[in-house]
Amino acid sequence: MGREVTRVEFRIPAQPKARSVAAYARVSSGKDAMLHSLSAQVSYYSNLIQGHPGWLYCGVYADEALTGTKDDRAGFQRLLTECRAGNVDMVITKSISRFARNTVTLLETVRELKGLGVDVYFEEQRIHIICADGELMMTILASYAQEESLSASENQKWRIRKAFEQGELIQLRFLFGYRITRDRIEIDPVNADIVREVFQRVIDGDTFGSIARDLTERGVDREFGGEWTSSRIHDMVANEKYMGNSLLQKKYRNNHLDKKLIPNQGALPMYYAEGTHDAIIDAEAFRKAQKVLKRLDEEVSEHKPQERSVFTGMIRCPLCGKNYKRVNNHGRWGYNCSTYQSKGKQACSGKCIPEPVLIAESAAALGLPAFDEGIFSARIERIEVPESNQLLFVFKDGHTVERVWKDRSRAESWTPEMKETARHRALNQRRTSK
Repeated sequence: MGREVTRVEFRIPAQPKARSVAAYARVSSGKDAMLHSLSAQVSYYSNLIQGHPGWLYCGVYADEALTGTKDDRAGFQRLLTECRAGNVDMVITKSISRFARNTVTLLETVRELKGLGVDVYFEEQRIHIICADGELMMTILASYAQEESLSASENQKWRIRKAFEQGELIQLRFLFGYRITRDRIEIDPVNADIVREVFQRVIDGDTFGSIARDLTERGVDREFGGEWTSSRIHDMVANEKYMGNSLLQKKYRNNHLDKKLIPNQGALPMYYAEGTHDAIIDAEAFRKAQKVLKRLDEEVSEHKPQERSVFTGMIRCPLCGKNYKRVNNHGRWGYNCSTYQSKGKQACSGKCIPEPVLIAESAAALGLPAFDEGIFSARIERIEVPESNQLLFVFKDGHTVERVWKDRSRAESWTPEMKETARHRALNQRRTSK
């Protein structure tokens, strides 16, 4: 019986697929030493991953974040996006506290990554989340990390509140008109002159909106950019720090995880400390400015508008496309383009429509002896302003009615108080131009 011989072919074994590996690094402040630490971490992980024969380098994602309790870190979010896209098989990071100190956020993240088949390796704890006991150990250690964050937060709060009790002005990072460093607060001569000008213009009766527009047109920069607005001018004039004094603990953090600033409405004691730094505004000028603010607040309170006017969202500016909004000018209500209100006539030349005029012209367009909100809402689709002193009422059935009104003469529209305010403003402008 003959033998049956079969040749055995040796197959070339398949080469193992390189594992796609990325790293995550974070430091908790912008100090130079910390930034050097971040650079060192990035270099370390780059060399580690690229030097491993079985790994494919997918980058080092890094954040210079204030805290590990927040999940809005840009580098961290980019890393998660790559993991969800299937471009990363494993993430290496220094420790659980570097990854996240919020236990809930940590568990949600690692469980999502584990479900995607992505391993996370924590070097200090020597834990792979892909292992059977990895999640249990990580949960225990993450709880410690979160408690450590809470303890650090409470210690910091205690230190700040004790400083406030002693009348110390701390954690003031920036204030227009001052140069603030870690060791001192000194007056910025150029911006201090702007502060004095703003206070004087408010005392003389200039409006917050006109001051804001003027500063914008003159190219005066705010601290860290941003636009000058009425509310910014109001806040400046109301700030006691320009008088060299400080109301301490106006706000506080809600907790060590969210770290949201909450206005202090009596939950914590506040302290008023005098002479905490050099003053830009003297006490008499500050008192006069507060008197103006109080009067304006009372006027607004006295003429407080309804939560929603029947004209809200109905009047459209043809120049910029924005809606008109209800505004108050020395106790007289009217409607004007929101772009004009915020940025001035250089951005939009929309003209204010006095509320009595708008009510009267609306009644006339509807053919009514007196204005009726119900009929107006039922029949009018919108109001357009083709030109100054011209209103185009667009009805819901498609037809339109055009109305034109005449402005009152300047002599009729100016009250004695307004004339006196204008006189003071003119005198002040003459003084500053000399």
